[in-house]
Amino acid sequence: MSQPPQRIVIATRRSPLALWQAGYVKARLEALHAGLRAELLPLSTRGDELAGAALAQAGGKGLFVLELEAALADSRAALAVHSMKDVPVELSAGYRIAAITAREDPRDAFVSAGHADLGALPAGSTVGTSSLRRQAQIAARHPGLVVRPLRGNIETRLAKLERGEYAAIVLAAAGLKRLGLEGRIRSFLSPEECLPAPGQGALGIECLAARGEIAALAAPLADADADVCVRAERQVNRALGGSCTIPLAAYAERTGGELRLRALVASPDGRRVARAEATGDPAQPEALGERTARLLRERGADRILADLKS
Repeated sequence: MSQPPQRIVIATRRSPLALWQAGYVKARLEALHAGLRAELLPLSTRGDELAGAALAQAGGKGLFVLELEAALADSRAALAVHSMKDVPVELSAGYRIAAITAREDPRDAFVSAGHADLGALPAGSTVGTSSLRRQAQIAARHPGLVVRPLRGNIETRLAKLERGEYAAIVLAAAGLKRLGLEGRIRSFLSPEECLPAPGQGALGIECLAARGEIAALAAPLADADADVCVRAERQVNRALGGSCTIPLAAYAERTGGELRLRALVASPDGRRVARAEATGDPAQPEALGERTARLLRERGADRILADLKS
């Protein structure tokens, strides 16, 4: 194996949240490896450039990683930092996730100027969200609300709320907390109210599969609990086709010596929801994800998925 480098470049998206996340990884790496100097390479991704389009229509989660992977391929960067919920379940050939970091709060957060939670919103109120997963779950529990797409970085979304374009917005709690904006959160949505996305709150550190010395640098940042939970969650998505165009949620937790996994597939209007829950061996997270996906299919997920494709 090659000797560990003394300087590395970390590819990242340009958004304030992405820069915070990459800066966090940079600081951790420099603290762990004496003499190592890390630099950030901010890049604009296709997903950022299409901020006005719905993610599912624009081409999916890969839009946020392709430019970063290109920087790895042509040696402009050695590592890339991603939000794991934005990483496709099938990585491009020749790449690997070297580490999944300790997870920040995986819940969704309710943000509003005048209301405490979703239940306090008057019928007909407009709620903004960036994901079909949230849209479906909000519609299922609060059919009187109007859910509209909301894209852009966190600051852009908050500005749209402040301009009165929405009565409330729902964002990932992790991003708000990382940017020091936890004070904007009026309430948290429990997993029972809105099940999180696979990988939500966890960071993934990617490198070329052939760069063993780079993977070894990142390995100490890995968190064992986050790793098994995210792997189980992502396997549900993989087993159901790996698409970001379906309202799918999956959330795993370590409970004692077991891994508990909850998942759902829904129609975008929330009128049909297939739910499943299973527990299994933390040493076999993918097997638990496969079993949970089978339960979802038995409970109607196949019919929902077929209708979405028609």
